[in-house]
Amino acid sequence: MLSFLSDYTEGAHPKVLQKLNELNMISLPGYGEDEYCLEAKNKIKKFCGRDDLQVQFLTGGTQTNLIAISTMLKRYEAVVAADTAHINVHEAGAIEYSGHKVLTLPSKNGKVSGQALEEYMERFYADDTHEHMCFPGMLYISHPTELGTLYTKAELKKLSEVCRKYDMPLYMDGARLGYGLVSPESDLSIKDIVELCDVFYIGGTKVGALCGEALVFTKNNMPRGFVTMTKQQGAMLAKGRLVGMQFDALFTDNLYLDISRHAIKCAMELKEGFLQKGYTLYIDSPTNQQFVILNPEQLERLSKIASFSVWEKIDRGHIAVRFVTSWATSEEDLHELISKL
Repeated sequence: MLSFLSDYTEGAHPKVLQKLNELNMISLPGYGEDEYCLEAKNKIKKFCGRDDLQVQFLTGGTQTNLIAISTMLKRYEAVVAADTAHINVHEAGAIEYSGHKVLTLPSKNGKVSGQALEEYMERFYADDTHEHMCFPGMLYISHPTELGTLYTKAELKKLSEVCRKYDMPLYMDGARLGYGLVSPESDLSIKDIVELCDVFYIGGTKVGALCGEALVFTKNNMPRGFVTMTKQQGAMLAKGRLVGMQFDALFTDNLYLDISRHAIKCAMELKEGFLQKGYTLYIDSPTNQQFVILNPEQLERLSKIASFSVWEKIDRGHIAVRFVTSWATSEEDLHELISKL
């Protein structure tokens, strides 16, 4: 069975495992206070072009979103997000479980527009009864989005401007950030993200790590007591080294970006294969998630040779599905799949 189900179905990139194995028997302080976590944080700061960033390691995407959002919001505030956002659809109400509401805005191709956000904020504060509502206290976006699409620099700048106007932090979910940074259609650099966002995370789980995300605060704005609140919510690893070492490996010799480039190259080749065989795209994604429309016969036939996700039923005769590439996608598997389309 050819694997195109997701970008975290395999274990980890061999160089990440090598790093963990090499240092396995070394005795180190706990809770991420070891030298390798510190070195990984310094490498991330260098990658971002700033040495004044605050970096914290967590183990998974949902956990990172929950911790970042719940610690930055005041108790009466909610987070604004696209209706398709991961925190709204695929995180089992984790944000609401923390006591904060997710306020959704209509999205286009998985993205929230600056105009839609501004209009929403204007309507909220124009309502004389707004003190009886959940205050919009943060904007959540993901880059790439759930549909593999990307924000442009102009779009992110507009969102940032609206957030500044209303004194609300802009938070970027970067579970697949590497794939967005190296996409040939992206005009958004990591330095732009650092400048325009208040907090974001660099995803490791979906970009070559066994597990782990690096949460980055960009404005010296890490909440007071963040480490304590992380522990309160069961998100602190005693063996913090496990995540730090992985990021140390990912940010050595450009491995993080090399992994991402390989996945993008495979994804673009796969998309071209679908188009040449006459398939219709569900959405034109410039990243490692490729969405196509299948009829029932195609779905049944391809399901026998490859694993992929059924995304959405369009009508009785058409289903949208998702194929995902990663560091583990081989040229052999890719070409075999294309040959059998």
